[in-house]
Amino acid sequence: MGLLLLCNGGFMLLATLVSGIYDDGATLSIALAAITTMFIGIFAMFYTKGHKKEVKRKEGYIIVTFGWLVMSFSGMLPYLFSGAIPSVTNAFFETVSGYTTTGASILDDIEVLPKGLLFWRSLTHWIGGMGIIVLAIAILPLLGIGGMQLFAAEAPGPSADKLHPRITDTAKRLWLIYVGYTLAETLLLKLAGMSFFDAINHSLATLSTGGFSTKNLSVAYWNDQPMIQYIIIVFMFLAGSNFVLSYFAFKGKVQRVLRDEEFRYYGGFVVIFTLVSALVVYFHAEVPLTEYHPMVLGQAESAFRHTLFQVISVITTTGFVSADFTSWTPFMTVFFFGLMFLGGSAGSTSGGIKVMRHILIIKNGLLEFKRTLHPNAIIPVRYNNKTVKEKIVYNIIAFFVLYMLLFIIGALVLGAMGIDFVTAIGGSASSLGNVGPAFGGLYPLSNFNGLPDAGKWWCGFLMLAGRLELFTVLILLTPYFWKRT
Repeated sequence: MGLLLLCNGGFMLLATLVSGIYDDGATLSIALAAITTMFIGIFAMFYTKGHKKEVKRKEGYIIVTFGWLVMSFSGMLPYLFSGAIPSVTNAFFETVSGYTTTGASILDDIEVLPKGLLFWRSLTHWIGGMGIIVLAIAILPLLGIGGMQLFAAEAPGPSADKLHPRITDTAKRLWLIYVGYTLAETLLLKLAGMSFFDAINHSLATLSTGGFSTKNLSVAYWNDQPMIQYIIIVFMFLAGSNFVLSYFAFKGKVQRVLRDEEFRYYGGFVVIFTLVSALVVYFHAEVPLTEYHPMVLGQAESAFRHTLFQVISVITTTGFVSADFTSWTPFMTVFFFGLMFLGGSAGSTSGGIKVMRHILIIKNGLLEFKRTLHPNAIIPVRYNNKTVKEKIVYNIIAFFVLYMLLFIIGALVLGAMGIDFVTAIGGSASSLGNVGPAFGGLYPLSNFNGLPDAGKWWCGFLMLAGRLELFTVLILLTPYFWKRT
């Protein structure tokens, strides 16, 4: 925990530097938050330096969940100390939404925020995108702590791909790709016409599949500059794909990428869903597209670009907005609601259920027909031409059931607070899937500020559970987890 706080304080110092460069009046407040965070971190490390450093699976779950909570509570200090977000509830919501890369905001006017705080807001995305614990894995060996248990708790999905036998080397390679993509997008956005400040902030939010923007209209602010939106589309797609595949692509193993079953489905879903939605919007949109953005290259290109942008934004759970997709047609509203449950690839920075889980659930369901006809036959599920262990299939089914159950409970709790049906199910699906924009009172051009305080804390819990893929958080709520074995 102390190590994570030191890292967090270091990133705050970076935001302090940005604040000083732009002389936005928040420099001292952010610096004080950084010093406070680092002081607590140093104290925690000093106080626990003599303790036995042994991390097993159970300790890994505790460290990951409480690590994210500690980072979220410390991360809200710049907002509180500067007075930009004076409410603890709102500051925590904004911070946990940042770290979990949800991108839901309570800010009514983003553009009045000091630039140092806007940069810190984007940094929380970027830190949480690849995972706070994965960031620390490269440093933990210095303390004599193994990183595999933490990595397993941080990314408990079905994919066990590792680039290198040593977990620290894996973390370093992932971060190198992550940083490289961020720098590349920043350069391209700057060349396309964005200011450097807007370019770096949107790159931090894109690669983390977060969605925080520096503008009230989100990416719709640049609707008259299609190239900017196409650049963001490309990097959203990359961020929603498995970073291990990016590593193989850079090593020249392109065929391995193209043969990957999840990547093919992921790309296919994007193409099919974009074509369907573009045709619907072009021929049947109840609200003309011109009401939301100028026709730059014609109505057809505009329909294609905005539907492509929104399909990838929702599938990858980035949450950037180029148009209000809830105003196109009722069909499109239901369509995008369904996309919230898809998620990107396993091993990406996106949230949601993930494409791989959907593939294996569907395959297993279809094989049940064969098993019914041939009860004595052994018919395993195959993925990438390899047999999937039954244990993994059962885990995925359990995850799906838990996910849908928590979504229903999430909506029921919001409904019990007096929130209308559409807003409740939209808020629950968006928070749990780390998507950002939702429906009803939480539609894409609105925010979560209208929720009661209890609703914001509840959505914060859903964001954290969704980001850590349910089991890591929910297992701590079970009584047998705390029993001595």
